[in-house]
Amino acid sequence: MSLIDTIRTQTDTIIGESELEDRLHGNRPLRIKLGVDPTRPDLTFGHLVVFNKLRQFQAMGHEAILIIGDFTTLIGDPSGRSSSRPELTREEIHANAETYLEQAYKVLDRDKTIVHYNSEWFDEMNFEDCLKLARKMTVARMLERDDFSKRYAGNTPISIIEFLYPLIQGYDSLMINADVEIGGTDQLFNMLVGRALQKDAGKMEQAVITMPLLVGLDGSKKMSKSADNYIAFTDNPKDMFGKIMSIPDETMWDYYSLLLEFDASRITKLKDGHPMDAKKTLASSLVGQFHSMAQARHELQQFEQVFSKNKLPDDMPVFTWSDLSPGTESSILVNVMAASELFESKGAIRRLIEQGGVKVNGEKQSDPNFPLNRENEACIIQAGKRIFFKIAG
Repeated sequence: MSLIDTIRTQTDTIIGESELEDRLHGNRPLRIKLGVDPTRPDLTFGHLVVFNKLRQFQAMGHEAILIIGDFTTLIGDPSGRSSSRPELTREEIHANAETYLEQAYKVLDRDKTIVHYNSEWFDEMNFEDCLKLARKMTVARMLERDDFSKRYAGNTPISIIEFLYPLIQGYDSLMINADVEIGGTDQLFNMLVGRALQKDAGKMEQAVITMPLLVGLDGSKKMSKSADNYIAFTDNPKDMFGKIMSIPDETMWDYYSLLLEFDASRITKLKDGHPMDAKKTLASSLVGQFHSMAQARHELQQFEQVFSKNKLPDDMPVFTWSDLSPGTESSILVNVMAASELFESKGAIRRLIEQGGVKVNGEKQSDPNFPLNRENEACIIQAGKRIFFKIAG
């Protein structure tokens, strides 16, 4: 397989492919750019798709340049958004950024990764510099973006600062002399702005590589933290394994392709077998990558014990009644579950109970106000398919 054929694998689009092929056969390593905005503390498996491609370039001897967008996060990436992102403070951004690098090194080679924060150059700019940059783009050009045009047509507000986002991302490419920029398909417009700014400055234009967007746990929407349908690099082995096992069967083939980088022939062979076996292999492989194969084997054993043999897991959180219900009036099911702090909210618990998703000692309970027997020393509560906890006396 040629160098360019290797790079094409799993990609959606390559802009500037012929120039990229020429540069691949040059006598210098290429500068490969990937930018991430620390909007929250976690990287997700959606990020893993683009990190895999950056690692591929790294393995070929090229320079992997990770841009931590601490300045761009002040704006909030409008890509794919129907509304403005909530504003974060610099303190929140820097706290999130601190966790990003350790997570990134689960995929990238720490010793071969160059890291820049884009505040390095933007903090040095004055308002005149900003005006000069803003002259590089017209409002009409910005409205060519699908998300902006839809918001404009729907009379949904678009702030001027959001119009600046693609210019700021593009300016990063100019500052580091990027040869290639990698991003999701929703980043195409922003990355093309980088090419335009480089051309305007008389520099070689970066090639642009877009990667498919990973579908989230719901099997329909893009994986994202805002949609709460994501798997995080930092998820514990149990949650990571359980989340992967919960995805629709058809979705897992994209996970094999984009996360484990299986080619079509290997995926076809997997499709010939039972989908449950394929999903167990997927979950074990990813848990093994982010934790250890020993933990992956343990979670597989626990999963099979609970779901195949209808047994309780060996390891579950254990509480006492004093932990969860200091008084008898608080010993109703919804209050006890909320006190465990294993759930998102009390409202979510109430809905789960009413929908028949909670069992107490193996018996389904649909009444949130169901009184629990404090004298029972082996009260085991199961919520949904993955959460179990025990209340001891």
